[in-house]
Amino acid sequence: MTNTETAVKKIPADMHSLTPHLVCRNANEAIAFYERAFGAMVLGKLPGPDGKLMHALLRIGDSPLMLNDEFPDFGVLAPQPGAASAVTIHLYVEDVDATVARAVEAGARVTLPVADMFWGDRYGKLQDPFGHHWSVATHIRDLTPEQIAEGMQRDCADTQN
Repeated sequence: MTNTETAVKKIPADMHSLTPHLVCRNANEAIAFYERAFGAMVLGKLPGPDGKLMHALLRIGDSPLMLNDEFPDFGVLAPQPGAASAVTIHLYVEDVDATVARAVEAGARVTLPVADMFWGDRYGKLQDPFGHHWSVATHIRDLTPEQIAEGMQRDCADTQN
């Protein structure tokens, strides 16, 4: 290894160990949505020769988000808007109610209305216009694991009655 290789940080200073990377149908429209809905800042874009976006790096709050256009010929597919998903991106914000309202105004659809949850967050869920699922929360109470378990039992019992 050369001195240059050992000096390079293996995880860049402005990145996290885990970073979501979304595939979007019309990535430039998705970027505009994320700017309006979540206050995203564009850090970089790499357009491809056909006008599609090969890569973009955004920052929402303190976290990076990567995205690109879909490329069906290479098996890189965006989710279908309205379809179920096994993946949800979680976003902590200062004001969940304002953030969800802004996201809805920008074109998101509420899938779970914002409410106070037994684990200590005010929390709601959205689907963005590009098919990606988001949970959005503001932490409002610090609770012990026992208090969380009690709250879960209480809330689960309430839904079964």
